[in-house]
Amino acid sequence: MARMFRVLGFFTLVIALMAFAGNMYEFSLLFFFQTAFFFLLGYLNLTERTYLYTFWAYMIVTFLGLTYWMVFEMQNPV
Repeated sequence: MARMFRVLGFFTLVIALMAFAGNMYEFSLLFFFQTAFFFLLGYLNLTERTYLYTFWAYMIVTFLGLTYWMVFEMQNPV
């Protein structure tokens, strides 16, 4: 399970580098932080249950943030 978090870290690093190359600095900074978070978790050697709880907490926070952004922050097309 720890290896999966390192894989997630790799893919978020790739997304962050592509966003940085595309001059989307805020977006790339967000993904650089996620990369550091996933690599840190990947090398902590926690139990599988802790990894699953951490992943689900991450997913809930991400989906709530995405929903908030889409409902309240994006402009409505007129």
